[in-house]
Amino acid sequence: MDDIIIIGGGIAGVSIAARISKFMKVTLLEREDSLGYHASGRSAAVFLKDYGNNIVKALNHASCDYLEKANGGVLSPRGLLMLGSMRDNDSFTAESQKLGLTQVSLKEAKLKFPLLNPQTTKHAAYREDIFDLDTDLFLQNFLREAKKNNTQVKTKSEVYEIIFQNNYWKIRTQNGEYSGRVLINASGAWVDEIAILAGIPPINFTPYRRSVARVPVPGAEDPSTWPLLLGVNEAWYAKPDAGALIVSPAEEELVSPQDAWAEDLTLAEGIDRFQQFIVPRITSISSNWAGLRTFSPDRSLVIGPSKENSNFFWFGGQGGYGFQTAAAASQLAMELLLGKQPSLPSDIVRALAPGRFN
Repeated sequence: MDDIIIIGGGIAGVSIAARISKFMKVTLLEREDSLGYHASGRSAAVFLKDYGNNIVKALNHASCDYLEKANGGVLSPRGLLMLGSMRDNDSFTAESQKLGLTQVSLKEAKLKFPLLNPQTTKHAAYREDIFDLDTDLFLQNFLREAKKNNTQVKTKSEVYEIIFQNNYWKIRTQNGEYSGRVLINASGAWVDEIAILAGIPPINFTPYRRSVARVPVPGAEDPSTWPLLLGVNEAWYAKPDAGALIVSPAEEELVSPQDAWAEDLTLAEGIDRFQQFIVPRITSISSNWAGLRTFSPDRSLVIGPSKENSNFFWFGGQGGYGFQTAAAASQLAMELLLGKQPSLPSDIVRALAPGRFN
């Protein structure tokens, strides 16, 4: 029998496996045949430390040092340029202030992003300390640490029964049965479903689909030094990626937990919103995908033991912030599991605890 069973092989599950496996015997179960398949494999891969609500921002800031330095770091410079049209007059200043951006001239903006259309773009704001986050390297670093500490990683292990008796969990999967003292629910969009299987009341997490298209760069220019581009109120975003651009309508489409896919009309709407700020026109899509961003009712992560059963540990609600919060979130989870004093402020710990939902 293990000390810890983790359900979910995204960045949440892998990061807490790495942290806690230094002290306990751990098995990680993943339903797919590879790790990081769902939300973790479809991330925009950017670190914006002032993105999210105040609780999420606290986790972002607490993760900075780890992201910059651990294992050589996983961040590289990118920058962020927000663009607004005439109809954004009322909201542009407030939105740029919220993200810590400084307004710049259109001339300066065009130097940073040569495709800018000055006829339709009326506002621009920039922030330099926004970074690309190497999500694959980050996940692999944690995975390497977990395996070094003898974590068992079991893929193709969809859970179909969870029983708690004699103070331990028995978990039946499609490829075997596992048992452990503490069950960590890090199952992404399926967190409520896993809770119900375990006899724990759901928290009412909501998965939202977000779509992305990869498009050739108009004019065949080299986009490698361009910043992340953002519409006001996150109406769209675009980012250089391997010689192309990824463009997203940044939608939040409520869906059931699933292997998400992009819809053509949604992608077309997002590209059209981006197209209004650039010349020449985007004429094709080379590939597309979608991922799920799963939020708790208050849009903060949920980290801590269930009030119904302290052997059931919630580690969910990462939303669109999974990678940028993972270092601090997994550190907190480890501290709570080991009964240590949390390194985060007490008000943040309380704001992340599952007991805040009645």
